[in-house]
Amino acid sequence: MDKIKLASKIRNVFGRKVNKGRKEGMIPGVVYGKEIKPESIWVNNFDFSKLVKKSGESTVIELEVEGSKEKHNVLIYDIQNDPVSGNCLHVDFFRIRMDEEIETEVELVYVGESPAVKESGGILVKNIDKIEVKCLPADLPSEIKVDISVLKTFDDHICVKDLDISDKVKIDLEPETVVALVTPPRSEAELDKLEEKVEADVTKVEGVVKETAPTEEEGKKEEKKK
Repeated sequence: MDKIKLASKIRNVFGRKVNKGRKEGMIPGVVYGKEIKPESIWVNNFDFSKLVKKSGESTVIELEVEGSKEKHNVLIYDIQNDPVSGNCLHVDFFRIRMDEEIETEVELVYVGESPAVKESGGILVKNIDKIEVKCLPADLPSEIKVDISVLKTFDDHICVKDLDISDKVKIDLEPETVVALVTPPRSEAELDKLEEKVEADVTKVEGVVKETAPTEEEGKKEEKKK
C-alpha cells in the first residue's frame, strides 16, 4: 500500500483566533490516539481537500508534523464543515498502530449503469452508503465499488456477499443483506393517487372540538344570563 502523506504544523492559537489561519488557507485540527498526548495542528486546506477528493476519508495517512522527527499513521476521525459554505472548519486525526486491527466505516461507491434503470425506467435504491469494516491498516480499502450494471431486471439485487472485498477485510453484516436493487417505475394510477388531497375532519381528532354557531334557543339563554 502506497503511503499517503500530509504535512502539518503545530498550532498555538485556539477559539476565535483560528479564524485568521482559516483566512490564510489553513485548517485547524487535532491528532490524538493511544500512548500519545493530543497535539493541536494546522493542515493546508488545499492539500487536505485534494487528499480527501483523491483517496477518500477512509485511508491511512502518514502525518508529518513540522519540527518533529516522528511521523504519525492516522485516520481521519471527524471533519466539521460549515453548513452554509461547505468549507472544512476543523479536522480530527486518530493515530493508529499498523500492527493492530482497526474498525472504521468505508464508503460504497456506485459505478456502472443499470439496464433495469436505463431501459425499463426503474428506480435505483441504495440501501447502504457506508459499511463498517475491521482489518489491519495496510489492508484498509479507501472505498468499496458497487457495480450496478448487474441489475438487469427488477428481480436482481446486490448483496453484501457480492461485494468485491479482500478476505483480509472483515464485515459485520449478514451476507444476504441487500445493498442495492431497482424498483419498477410508478404507474399513472399510483402517481394520480399521490396527487390527491386528503382533507381530514379535525373533529375526529381526540381533544379537538369543532366550533358551531349557537341555535336561536341557546342564544336567548345566553342573553338572559347577561
